[in-house]
Amino acid sequence: MQRDERLRAQIRANLHSFTRLAAQGAEGRAAAVAVAVVDGGLGADLPDMPRLADWSGDAALLLTRRASGLRHHAGQWALPGGRVDEGETPEAAALRELDEEVGLALDRTDVLGLLDDYVTRSGFVITPVVLWAGAARGLCPNPAEVSSVHRIPVSEFMREDAPLLEGGPVRERPVLRMPVGEGWIAAPTAAVLYQFRELCIAGRPTRVAHFDQPAFAWR
Repeated sequence: MQRDERLRAQIRANLHSFTRLAAQGAEGRAAAVAVAVVDGGLGADLPDMPRLADWSGDAALLLTRRASGLRHHAGQWALPGGRVDEGETPEAAALRELDEEVGLALDRTDVLGLLDDYVTRSGFVITPVVLWAGAARGLCPNPAEVSSVHRIPVSEFMREDAPLLEGGPVRERPVLRMPVGEGWIAAPTAAVLYQFRELCIAGRPTRVAHFDQPAFAWR
């Protein structure tokens, strides 16, 4: 799947035709994450996933592994992001966090739209901001927050075995994971990735707020 103007127009159109759900009245700290569509390619930031070793030029999403010294969610897969400061919009917060965490500076014109809010068990109300991020070369991860940066091809999230669902503590809220390589990514990041896949790429309006997180992701 090439990162070209047709894909950009498709993602923007699908987001703009979608009635986004904000978590009105939900308790939690406002946060934003950047769903950054970048150029794929082989390089130092390719994850150690043998089944992904033969791709180049695809559209990809930028993901990180959180630093091991962080108080919350250390070592977990994540999209670049963090708290929304007072007076800040989710779009501005996602752009700021993307620059602070991985050294990728974009601006408001690169925002394609927003996905549904996702309320986490750890007390955050996450707003995913979809961005058109270009080549994204020369990334410089902040070691205080990020242990590694990875480009995962969008095609990997379109696998037929995704998503992976299993029972959770609440019967109506199955736990969602997204397979990547030989491993998987857990919600909340997986929930955002799944909605991006379904809405932005497949054109299928899909809600994800009801999906739960595995217990380790609550902390």
